[in-house]
Amino acid sequence: MATYAVGDLQGCLEALQCLLKQVAFDPAKDHLWLVGDLVNRGPQSLETLRFLYSIRESLVCVLGNHDLHLLAAGRNIERLKKGDTLREIIEAPDCAELLDWLRQQKLMHYDEQRNTALVHAGIPPQWSLRKALKCADEVETALRDDNLLPPYLDGMYGNDPAKWDNDLKGVTRLRVITNYFTRMRFCTAEGKLDLKSKEGLGTAPAGYKPWFQHKERKTKDLKIIFGHWAALEGKVDDPGIFALDTGCVWGGALTLMNVDTLERLSCKCDEHGHAAAPPVAPPISEPSSVSAPR
Repeated sequence: MATYAVGDLQGCLEALQCLLKQVAFDPAKDHLWLVGDLVNRGPQSLETLRFLYSIRESLVCVLGNHDLHLLAAGRNIERLKKGDTLREIIEAPDCAELLDWLRQQKLMHYDEQRNTALVHAGIPPQWSLRKALKCADEVETALRDDNLLPPYLDGMYGNDPAKWDNDLKGVTRLRVITNYFTRMRFCTAEGKLDLKSKEGLGTAPAGYKPWFQHKERKTKDLKIIFGHWAALEGKVDDPGIFALDTGCVWGGALTLMNVDTLERLSCKCDEHGHAAAPPVAPPISEPSSVSAPR
């Protein structure tokens, strides 16, 4: 039995299947951890969601910003943006079943035995593990509650407030939590977000750092697996921090990591998110180079 974590899929089903074939993934005994952004921008968003639903008993999945956008667009199709590849899901006959499953997924997963957290974008430096789990649960509760879901999805968009405050309430509170878990890259030591900068480590605005580089970060002793930040190319020097988004949908690669051995494999994708032949030979220590996320 093995447990694998995979970077942002974004509808690149061929690349996922390429990797699962390389490790002889068996859903009857193996487990797959997904860092979110399962859909959007890639060529097979609907097929990807259907495939994941078919192996759902073997999955641990956290939600990314594109997944939440799908849930919002599913309630109001006018939220679709140019470049989205979500319409086929919303118009599919099994849409309600797929989206109902999606809204049951987590914002953060914690494996106590491995002392490892799975998130889409990260955990802000001022939050402890306990605080992060509590805040994630607040959003997860809203997603699963038929009464709380509509106002949450309507109000989750936006960059303000840029910093956490324990006194925040309602949708405003949930928006900040969502931005930390699904959109964060750079922030201050106090957790003030910069949500405009999307390039590599050396491009932080003055006074900001990548969330995982703050010396006083309260989750220093926690292993964290995350995606979202393709410009990192999967390369992070901080011990215990594992970046898995290597920009498959942008012509990079999809990366899989054995959660226990930390071995990585990648499957190269073309500019349309299709798996290229031949795939990158396993194992490799670093994923292929990739352009910055759009």
